[in-house]
Amino acid sequence: MRALGAAAPVVLALVALGGCAAPTGAERDAPALPRTDRERDDLIKAAQQVLVERCLAGRGLSSKGVADEGRGDGRDDAADRRLQGALFGRGRPELSITLATGYTVKAHTDGCLAAAQRELYGDERRWFRAQVVVNNLRAEAGLRLKDDPDYRAAQGRWAHCTTPDHGPGAERPDPAVAARCARESGLNEVRARLEPALLDQVRADRRDQLTTYRQLRTRALHRAADLYAGRTVPENQEKGSTPS
Repeated sequence: MRALGAAAPVVLALVALGGCAAPTGAERDAPALPRTDRERDDLIKAAQQVLVERCLAGRGLSSKGVADEGRGDGRDDAADRRLQGALFGRGRPELSITLATGYTVKAHTDGCLAAAQRELYGDERRWFRAQVVVNNLRAEAGLRLKDDPDYRAAQGRWAHCTTPDHGPGAERPDPAVAARCARESGLNEVRARLEPALLDQVRADRRDQLTTYRQLRTRALHRAADLYAGRTVPENQEKGSTPS
């Protein structure tokens, strides 16, 4: 997927690993893990950024070039394209998944971002599919919501409420009018009643992908902790390879 977050400060990950009791025995071999989900996400993102920068450096590049874009400093377009290709890959995407919502998401396997994900998650293809599905669970629940008869009826009342007298329906009604009509039509109540159950249904239907997502994220968390504990991190693999 063509996205690269801002570099997370290494200090953040190191702080997240601190504050734990001194380990004893075999525990000394395993780095301490952050306690909260937010800290764990930050640690994985920081480790991914380190691996991306390492990969880019091996190609004589740096992601700092992304931040330089649009500054009007005359940066060469060819160099920008080279950086984008090194980050996200080139040519036809090797990974693709079409969601229940009808959207298709694609990604390459030959960029530095993909190489970093292989190092962290172990199986880039499994992680790609699981991540895309899990990140779109709410969108899938929203699609099911639109098919519910109670929701469709409330949506019709809302549309009637927001339509000016003797005129066509507004494509973008005034926010205050839209909010008032959502209350008066019962749309808010119907949505609040149906959404949790529909999301639970979607999660149950996608439990295999959720399980894979959690397993691979746990693997990435331990890999990231190893990185910040000063352990040796293998070089990024060649395109499409999967570490054991």
